[in-house]
Amino acid sequence: MKLGFIGSGNMCGAIVDGIVKSGFEPKDITVSGVLQEQLDSFMEKYGVLTTTDNISVAADSDVLFLCVKPNVIYAVADEIKESVGKETVVVSIAAGQSLEKLQNALGSDTKIVRLMPNTPALVGEGMTAMTYNENVTETEAEEVKKILDSFGKTEIVPEKLMDAVTAVSGSSPAYVFMFIEAMADAAVMGGMPRNQAYTFAAQAVLGSAKMVLETGKCPAELKDMVCSPSGTTIEAVASLERNGFRGAVIDAMKACIDKSKNL
Repeated sequence: MKLGFIGSGNMCGAIVDGIVKSGFEPKDITVSGVLQEQLDSFMEKYGVLTTTDNISVAADSDVLFLCVKPNVIYAVADEIKESVGKETVVVSIAAGQSLEKLQNALGSDTKIVRLMPNTPALVGEGMTAMTYNENVTETEAEEVKKILDSFGKTEIVPEKLMDAVTAVSGSSPAYVFMFIEAMADAAVMGGMPRNQAYTFAAQAVLGSAKMVLETGKCPAELKDMVCSPSGTTIEAVASLERNGFRGAVIDAMKACIDKSKNL
C-alpha cells in the first residue's frame, strides 16, 4: 500500500510518526509540502520520500491524506482532482469541511474519509473521529482506521457529530493545558517549584483520564471516591462549583461547536 500526504505540518508529522513506528515501510510513504526545510526534516527523521509535487503524490497513492487547513483544501482539491485514482481513498483532516463539500470538489465517485484528530497524536495518544462517504467500502474504512489507531484511539461516528467532536477532543487539549497551567500556578503559590508543579499537575490529569478509560466508571463516581467527608477535596470541588467551573466548560464547548458549524 502506498500512502501519500499533502501538507507537512505537525499533524502530518504525528500521523507519519505513528505509521512508521507501527512497522509501515517508510519507502512506501511520500510527503508533499511547500517548505523544503520541513520536507528535509521528514526525510531525515522518518526516511520517507518527499516532494513538492502534489499531483504526483495524488496519482501514486492508495490512501491520500490531505493534511492542509480549511482555507487551502479546495485549492489543493482543484489541483489534484484529475490525478486521484478511482480506487484511491482520500482522507481529509480539514476542520468543518463536510463530506459533501469535499466530494463536490474532488468528484462524485471519489472515496472520501473525513477525520478530526487532535494534537496528542504527537505523543501517540491522539483521539480521532472518523466518518466516510458511501463510496468507501467497509474493508477500506477498516484499513484507514488501522492506520489511525497507530497514533492513538479512533472512533467511527456519524458525520452529524463531527462538530461536537471538534469541541470534545479536537480543541479540548487547549482547555486541558489551561487547566494544568492553572493548577501549577496554584502549586507555585503554595511554594512548589514551577517545573515540579507542571509534573504533578500533568501526571494527575494523565492518571485521572486513564482511570476513566480503564475502569469504565462514570467520572462522577470517580470524583466521589476522592471526596472524603469534611475533607480537602470536597472543599476544592465546592469552590469550583461556586465559581461556575462546569458551566464555563460547557459554554466554551458550545462556542466551539457553533464555530465549527460555521466554518
